[in-house]
Amino acid sequence: MLNKLFDGFDGKLKSSKWAKIAKCSADTALRDIKGLIEKGILMQEESGGRSTNYEFTEEWRMH
Repeated sequence: MLNKLFDGFDGKLKSSKWAKIAKCSADTALRDIKGLIEKGILMQEESGGRSTNYEFTEEWRMH
């Protein structure tokens, strides 16, 4: 999944989009994303709200 993000992922990353691409449940997608947030790979976009978007942290964008 991270390779897809690095290779020019189109649009905003949401847990629902993660679930669809990874063919997993929404709960699993959210757990995956939260794990990547804890590891400092992803972060929530500042806008937040009901439909949260995620993006690479500054450190990972430079890879």
